[in-house]
Amino acid sequence: MELVEQVTEGLKGLVGSPWLWVLVVATSGLDALLPFMPSETTVLTVAVLLGPDPAKLVLLAVLAAAGAFAGDCLGYAIGRSAGPHVIARLQRGPSGRRRYEWARTKVGEHATLLIVAGRYLPGGRVASGLATGSLHYPLRRFIPLDAAGAALWAIYAVLIGFAGGAGFADEPAKGLLLSFGLGLALVGAIEFGRRLRLQRISAGLSRSRRQGADGHGER
Repeated sequence: MELVEQVTEGLKGLVGSPWLWVLVVATSGLDALLPFMPSETTVLTVAVLLGPDPAKLVLLAVLAAAGAFAGDCLGYAIGRSAGPHVIARLQRGPSGRRRYEWARTKVGEHATLLIVAGRYLPGGRVASGLATGSLHYPLRRFIPLDAAGAALWAIYAVLIGFAGGAGFADEPAKGLLLSFGLGLALVGAIEFGRRLRLQRISAGLSRSRRQGADGHGER
């Protein structure tokens, strides 16, 4: 609780200063390359501190989304420039070529989920940008998907922060804790849904294999 209060007080001192917006853009962008950057924490805290101020909350969402989008594009560009070296290593030998084909197939099949929803998982943004860039996922597809993902993430973070701030208008530290709890619950639900979906896919593949084996056996 003491640490939360210190963070809240530190950001509270920047409310009303243009440096607050610079901090929002910087942390939102750098989180795509440095997963320890507290982008979501920063946006949540600022939303809590701004309170019911629609104009500033909209500005916060726009700047957070812009920073996130710029950082993701930079990660994609780094992955694309480093891609030839990474791909060359992946394709060494028959097993390496199989791994590369597997990775490329997975990115092709699940790119939307990786780009849009991967940012809600620890290190997801780093993996998304570097993977899509190094495996040459089309830029014309990456840009609209990432723009949508960045916008959804920013709106989600601002709304969660606003909910916490509205619940504890005079106690921003408690509002921040409530926002963290809501955010963790949502991320947990997303991760649970992802695992459940993977289990269903795995079960479906197992049934298909068994049915295929039974069909061959009957022949």
